[in-house]
Amino acid sequence: MEWQKYINLNAVKDWMDQQGLGRGAIESPHLLTGGTQNFLLHFKRDCREYVLRRPPAHLRKNSNSTMLRESRILAALAGSDVPHPGLIASCADENVIGACFYLMEPVDGFNPTGKLSAYHQAPEVQRRMGFALVDAIAALGAIDYKSVGLEDFGRPDGFIDRQVPRWRGQLESYCEHENWPGPSSLPGVEELTLWLERNKPSDLQPGIFHGDFHFGNVMYRHDSPELAAIVDWELSSIGDPLIDLGWLMSGWPLDDGETFDAVSPWNGFPTLDEMIARYGERSGRNLDHLTWYGVLACFKLGTILEGTFARACAGKAPKETGEQLHGYSLRLFKRGLSFIARA
Repeated sequence: MEWQKYINLNAVKDWMDQQGLGRGAIESPHLLTGGTQNFLLHFKRDCREYVLRRPPAHLRKNSNSTMLRESRILAALAGSDVPHPGLIASCADENVIGACFYLMEPVDGFNPTGKLSAYHQAPEVQRRMGFALVDAIAALGAIDYKSVGLEDFGRPDGFIDRQVPRWRGQLESYCEHENWPGPSSLPGVEELTLWLERNKPSDLQPGIFHGDFHFGNVMYRHDSPELAAIVDWELSSIGDPLIDLGWLMSGWPLDDGETFDAVSPWNGFPTLDEMIARYGERSGRNLDHLTWYGVLACFKLGTILEGTFARACAGKAPKETGEQLHGYSLRLFKRGLSFIARA
């Protein structure tokens, strides 16, 4: 099995012995599907279940620090109203299995992308499923990040001012890839950039944000419309929690019925306006500049996806994948322009 090259179970067992985490052999190890390229290994030991999370086989520059950041925020969320995987322990010693890793509690739930069960197809159930999303990020943004030890987890000062230059710079950097047609291949890029710069919110109520909040990164309970957990915390930080609501806006169906989240069937989820109203009620945050966060999310996500297309143009990524994601980028930029038109 390929994963055994990167997760030495004997080393994990010895480390768990040192941490007082059970006795005896590790049993029934198997990889979990879904998520990112990170390894998720489920196993049992001494009548307890664990999930081990470690970075991909080919470590990136920040892979180990990302693991430690993830485990740190999961620890900070313990006892909160935010649904999340429970942290058991983390290992900062790269020498144990060749990378930092952590152990967490298994999540008894399912990811909603794809076809939903008969129970979760009911309109009244789907309505609550939608509101569960905004309730979760409202609860996340309400946490006093300083009181849970996350004062140095991000840089809220200047957070808003950094966003547009950061992502416009990212888009421009793709010019290094041969045969990429450049930013001009994304109609509206200049209009979006200019509007975002001119309409920046002037104040910030800092808090924790997830950074990649959408259906692909949540799990629902099998027996109810409630969230079992928000997963994949690698982009979480301290800044403006409205970033997460903007991210939902970028993929939620509008009046034209277009959606980017592959949830089927779509029978009773709240409208975007209802989702926003619910968030406002639960969070108490000022939503006067919410359009800016929705436009930023479209610009940011479109820029990220365009990176794969740029690499595909240079023969460094599959052509079909690159063209598909370029199509998503075009749709996201179009959606950002539609948000501006409605403002």
